[in-house]
Amino acid sequence: MIEPAIVKDEELDVLLKDIAVRYGYDFTLYSKASLKRRINRICVMDNFYSFAELRYQLMNHPEYLQRFVEEITVNVTEMYRDPLFYKNLREEVIPQLATNPFIRIWVAGCATGEEVYSLAILLQEANLYHRSLIYATDINPTVLEKAKQGVFSIRHMKQYSENYNLSGGARELSSYYRANYDVVKFDDKLKQRVVFSTHNLVSDASFNEFQLILCRNVLIYFEKELQNRVFNLFDNSLDKLGYLALGSKESIRFSNLESTYKRLGTEKIWRKMN
Repeated sequence: MIEPAIVKDEELDVLLKDIAVRYGYDFTLYSKASLKRRINRICVMDNFYSFAELRYQLMNHPEYLQRFVEEITVNVTEMYRDPLFYKNLREEVIPQLATNPFIRIWVAGCATGEEVYSLAILLQEANLYHRSLIYATDINPTVLEKAKQGVFSIRHMKQYSENYNLSGGARELSSYYRANYDVVKFDDKLKQRVVFSTHNLVSDASFNEFQLILCRNVLIYFEKELQNRVFNLFDNSLDKLGYLALGSKESIRFSNLESTYKRLGTEKIWRKMN
């Protein structure tokens, strides 16, 4: 399929600056190739035949901004994605977190919440959930509402169960949810220690001190300058000896954090050094 080219490079720059000024959403340091592809897709879906039409809609109809943000932010996720990562988290990181009287964890860019529930189950199986607090944040309020519901399509459960088992799960994943026709709903107890909140990694500040920060498969959509800015945010938000966990294609190598963090094994988990 030939990719539509309704919005050109120079028009994309204009649009992103307009949105930053008008609404305070700064996408100017997001990967241009990814943004351009997604914005052109919006134009096709919503029948905009020119850049001017899209720009007029965004600048004159603030309610359209939510749909725009939903479409240009990437919300692809799954439970126990990269099972060996979660196995490492379970065996190497969780026992260290257990030495803290209270555990604070930040899942940044949580999307629809699959990784939040994965983490909640992992903590429960380690008998640590009752003294933990998970902050689950995303720029997109619509996906946060889905995350709060804890309702997912039943067609994904076979894959999620396989991931869970490979990660070292102690039970059957099905013991944590109730199936109802074509969806499943996870036990509400799994979100009793979760705070869902909007947070913009580009512009918002640190809001707590955490022992573990997960931000997986978000930074790959940022330009290098923005990645470093977010790394500084995470560094300011981590306790001494805290852990930073990234996605399989992300790394702090060649960043301003490299010299002060130590990588654990082969997974994308680093520990902040004293």
